[in-house]
Amino acid sequence: MVVAAKTTEAVTQNTAQSLKLDVRNLSIHYSGIPALENVTLDVRENEIFGIIGPANAGKTSFLKALNRMDMFTSNMKVQGDIRFNGYDIYKSRNIYALRSRIGVVFPLPVGLPLTIYENVALAPRLSGIRNKAELDVIVERCLERAALWDEVKDRLDSLGSLLSGGQQQRLTIARALSQEPEVLMLDEFSIAVDPVTTMRIEDVLKELKSEMTIVLVTNLVQQARRLADRTAFFLEGRCVEIGDTEELFTGRTKEQSTQDYIEGKFG
Repeated sequence: MVVAAKTTEAVTQNTAQSLKLDVRNLSIHYSGIPALENVTLDVRENEIFGIIGPANAGKTSFLKALNRMDMFTSNMKVQGDIRFNGYDIYKSRNIYALRSRIGVVFPLPVGLPLTIYENVALAPRLSGIRNKAELDVIVERCLERAALWDEVKDRLDSLGSLLSGGQQQRLTIARALSQEPEVLMLDEFSIAVDPVTTMRIEDVLKELKSEMTIVLVTNLVQQARRLADRTAFFLEGRCVEIGDTEELFTGRTKEQSTQDYIEGKFG
């Protein structure tokens, strides 16, 4: 009995350690209007966690809460418990350090008015890195990981805003990676990206999974099927269902609304 108790305890501890994000009873309101109600879910270490659902389902608000963007949105009120590595992010004393560990890339690329090089080097500089050789290594590594290095290595001094839409999106990813986040969140990155570039970024995400946890909000259900280990379906501010991605996409959903959305009956 003692051995069994110890085994159970060890399993419990290992499960707890594998959680990267633990969200409990999360609700979000904008000026009193609900955007998300009572969402409970967890995101595990080194997984790609997909979130699908129609517009206005609360997906982007969910990411904003994880990244503490309520600080910059005066009418956004967050209630509930969000733990990152076991710590309550709403009790963190250093919000900016927290936000560097939970990076986010939104649908439309937002290039800083800087050169390609400085777009990627900015965060390392702010963290105290001044050595040019060290910065060079970081910039090259992040651009390579974002599948952009070969296209821009000969024009790093050009403005990032002069790149194509798909290149700017990958530059945004490289900039997020320069902070060495433990969690990378992407919100419908394919909106401003052509299909070929989309597939290149998907390949990058598959590789990055071994180094970090990825939360992927996508309006393309088949993209979730290609990439996500587990998928959550959001609808009208609720998390309707969470499950193994392949199970959800092979007709083993628990809720009819999930199946209907996956089959394209609404969206």
